[in-house]
Amino acid sequence: MADRLVADGYSAVGYKYVDIDDCWLSHSRDSSGQLVANQAAFPSGIKALSDYIHSRGLLFGMYEDIGTYTCGGYPGSEGYFETDAKTFASWGVDALKLDGCYYSDSNYQAGYTNFSVALNKTGRPIMFSCSWPAYISDDQRALYYPYMAKICNIWRNWDDIDDSYSSMASIANYWGSHSAVLASVAKPGSFNDADQLIIGNSGLNPDESRTQMAIWSIIASPLLMSNDLRNIPTWAKDILQNKEVIAVNQDSLGRQGVRVSGSAGTVQVWTRLLADSSYAVALWNDTPNTSDITLDLKFVSGCATLRDLFNHTDLGVFKTSFTSSVPSHGTVMLKVTPAEPPKN
Repeated sequence: MADRLVADGYSAVGYKYVDIDDCWLSHSRDSSGQLVANQAAFPSGIKALSDYIHSRGLLFGMYEDIGTYTCGGYPGSEGYFETDAKTFASWGVDALKLDGCYYSDSNYQAGYTNFSVALNKTGRPIMFSCSWPAYISDDQRALYYPYMAKICNIWRNWDDIDDSYSSMASIANYWGSHSAVLASVAKPGSFNDADQLIIGNSGLNPDESRTQMAIWSIIASPLLMSNDLRNIPTWAKDILQNKEVIAVNQDSLGRQGVRVSGSAGTVQVWTRLLADSSYAVALWNDTPNTSDITLDLKFVSGCATLRDLFNHTDLGVFKTSFTSSVPSHGTVMLKVTPAEPPKN
C-alpha cells in the first residue's frame, strides 16, 4: 500500500499515513515485557517496515489498546504505558490509535492522560488517536470533549464504519445531530474522527462515495482510507484525489462544519466556514429518490459566486438561493463565495 500511495498519486495530494490496525502482534510479550510483532506477518520486524515506509516519504501509524488486551485479543498496554510508548518511539511510529477494549479501570480520562504523558516523554512527535469517546455514553462525551482536545489529536466518537451506505449515513447523521457539541471542540491539532473512508470498496456506489468524501471534508474528519489501492475503480480514485474537496478538509482555519437543515432520511444542507471567508456547502440527498435541494443564500447576505467542487465547474453568481437536482444518496458540493449583487 505504501508503494501504491506514491506511485498512484495519493501521497502527492496529501495521503501520508500508512496505518496498521489490530492483530499485528504476537499473542504474548517477550521475556522483558516488550511488544512483539507476529513473525509470520512481519518477519523483518516493525522497525524495518517503519523504515521502508519512511523511505517512501510517508508516515507510519500503529494500533494498540489501553486495556489488558486489544479488541482482537492480543496484548494490550495496561500496565505497560511507558514501556510501550518507548517501543513505539524506537520503531519510528508517527501515529498511534489507542483503542479502549478490556480496560480494567473505568477512569478512561486518567488512562488516556497517562498514555499521552508517556508518549510526550519519548520526545518523538506521535499523532495520538483516542478511542475513549466510543466507550462512554453520549451525555458523558459532551462533558469530556474539551479535555480530550487537550490530550488527543484526533478521537473516535461513535460506531465503527462498515462497507455500506447505511453505516456511512448513520455516522454522518450522528455528526449532524450532534453538530454543535462536536464543532465546538474541533480546531487545528484536535479533530473529531468519523472513521475511515470506504470509497473504492464494494459498499458505496459513485454517488454515495461523493457523499462520504463531501461530508467527511465538511466536518474536518481525518481522511484515512480503508481500501485496497491495488484494485480500485478509476472513478473512486478520482473522488479520493479531488484536490478541491481535499482543500476543504485541510482548510487552515480548522473549523468543523455543521448540518444547518434536514435530518436522517431527508434532504440536508451542511456548511463549513473556510479561512478565505468563503464556505464549503454539501447538499446531501439522504432519500431513496432524486430530489431538488435548495440552498438559501441568506448566510452570505443573499448573493454569492458558486463553484461545483466535484465537477470543477464555476456555476456563476446567484442571488437569494440556489437549487440543484441531487440523485438518491448523492451530494452536490459547492464552494460559496460572498459576492456583490450584479448591477443591472
